[in-house]
Amino acid sequence: MNPPTSTPAPAANASPSTRAIWLLPLLASVVFVAGVAALAQYWFNAELEDRRQSLITDALNVSAQLRTQLDVERSRARTLAEQLRKTPHTQSALAENPEVVAGLRRLWLRVTWLDAGNRVIAEVPAASARRAENSNGERFPGLSAHLSASYPTATTPAADRFGSVAPPAPEGSVVVRYALPVLLKNAAPWWLARKYEVQLLDSADQLLASVDDGAVPARGPDHESYRIPLDEDLPGVLLELTARERTPRLWTPVPLVLMVGFLALMALATVLLRRQVQQVSRAEAAWRTEATWRSAMQDSALVGLRARDAEGTLLYVNRTFCELVGYSSEQLVGRKPPMPYWPPEALEEVMTRSRRNLQGHAPREGFEAVWRHADGRPITVMVYESPLIDAQGRQIGWMGSIIDITAKKQLEERERRQLEALARQARLSSFGEIASALAHQLNQPLAAIASYNAGVLQMLERQGYTDAVVLQALERQGEQTREAGRIVQRMREFLTRRQPRRERLALEATITRVHTLLRHDFLRQGIDLRWREPTGLPAVDADEVLIEQLLINLLRNAADALEAREDRKIEVRAEWDGGRFVLVHVEDSGPGLQGRSFEELSTPFHSTKADGLGLGLAICRSVVEAHGGAFDCGVSHLGGARLSFRLPVAADALGPNGAAPSERDATQASA
Repeated sequence: MNPPTSTPAPAANASPSTRAIWLLPLLASVVFVAGVAALAQYWFNAELEDRRQSLITDALNVSAQLRTQLDVERSRARTLAEQLRKTPHTQSALAENPEVVAGLRRLWLRVTWLDAGNRVIAEVPAASARRAENSNGERFPGLSAHLSASYPTATTPAADRFGSVAPPAPEGSVVVRYALPVLLKNAAPWWLARKYEVQLLDSADQLLASVDDGAVPARGPDHESYRIPLDEDLPGVLLELTARERTPRLWTPVPLVLMVGFLALMALATVLLRRQVQQVSRAEAAWRTEATWRSAMQDSALVGLRARDAEGTLLYVNRTFCELVGYSSEQLVGRKPPMPYWPPEALEEVMTRSRRNLQGHAPREGFEAVWRHADGRPITVMVYESPLIDAQGRQIGWMGSIIDITAKKQLEERERRQLEALARQARLSSFGEIASALAHQLNQPLAAIASYNAGVLQMLERQGYTDAVVLQALERQGEQTREAGRIVQRMREFLTRRQPRRERLALEATITRVHTLLRHDFLRQGIDLRWREPTGLPAVDADEVLIEQLLINLLRNAADALEAREDRKIEVRAEWDGGRFVLVHVEDSGPGLQGRSFEELSTPFHSTKADGLGLGLAICRSVVEAHGGAFDCGVSHLGGARLSFRLPVAADALGPNGAAPSERDATQASA
């Protein structure tokens, strides 16, 4: 979902090595075929060597078997010669000898008994049998062994090219002739005869014997063979083993055709792959161009964009969204709710609304939300949700468009405050006019009350009335009437000119007078009013009437806050730190400010009482600011609220250079 932030170079501008990457499959195929061919050649050579070694081993085994049989036949011939030396030299003695009978059955073809002059004494079979044998056609010559009768064990046979052995015999000898094919068949087992053609050849390559009964076919060079000379046993005779199967060839037409066909198919596949790569490269270049264009449009949009899946995980955010919340895309993408830009104080509410929106219940006209920037400042946004559809047309989440309306909301709030300020100003103007008119109208009845009170006192004095209580009450009534007139006059002057009548004022006396005035009234209400009169408090530069009204207003507000409290305490105290201002505190044991600032409490027409006008603290603030002081608020040590104001110290209480006495003392001490 997140488009690339940078665009790679198009495929057309790629390096030659990158453009030729499509040749890699063909090159890999050539390397693979070459590797297979080398491996096949290695295995073929190894197999040929194994076949050669097996052929040599089998030839040596047959040669050993031939020598063993020849040794056995020599031993039997010597045994026969030893037996004939002790028997009469007759034909029947030779024919009836057990060794002769067994030898003729086994291997021997003819046995000839010779005397010392090599004359034939007897022969088995007889000459007539030889003629019959020759008439049948004897194919192979035999082997003649001559053994001396007198020295049978010391004779050493000598063989000619036909295998005839004629040992010297001083008293006589025996010549044994046997069949080479039978000897060869006995030496070569059947399984070896099926694998090889086993033959005996002379030095001229003439065939002497073979294990095959029929004619031996001619073998070409593709049949592997091996020869072993039998010079010690059969001089001039060679034992040859020839493999019946042709020697396999590695590079036959079939594997060559397969490899060439494979390379041809790979070449064709490479050409098709090149076309596919070119098409993919063009499509990729077009996609990158489109993605870059889309990314540029999304990043340049003034609307924040975010994409979420069905679980609420962020899949994509654009640059405007990141700038809106103060987090980078790396910090946001992949995050699950809760999000870092959600306000912690309203996290549960925002989570509930997010789950409702993910279920498809987001209002189509959008909704307002308050988020928190990474630097901690709140931001107000307008969120519009729409379904997020993938390439298969399935909805996989929600796409949100976010508009920052913080400035708009601030402008609306400023306009609202300006309208409220204008309304308050208009009400204050009206109130000033009403107060001025009221003060003007009250002057006449107050003057009449004062006149009537003075007249009553004079009449009682002329009549000699001596009741002190009544006379004192009438005098107090006159004083209060004159005081009321003076207050109305000062309020009228304050509301019209906005300048107090400042004079040197003993703040302790003013506070004491207010305390005395309200103490009895507060006692009836069950309020403990305390006044901690300090010592050494300097005079202040203030309007006495306005300061009295200021204190009365603050004390009555504190008393109103204690209506529902059991512990009702109000304390007034003043302190001076030697500076240019005297600080006055009014503290109570009420519920406190409850998180409200003095700016909010002193706003005109803002009241916490059901029947209040909301002008008391506003007028008090105006009085203090008109004197050059300031208001402050906080938590009282009594557990309630603390309202404090500062009044400037009178000029004659300061030094010649305007420094406070403490400052003067410090300056003199340093001098």
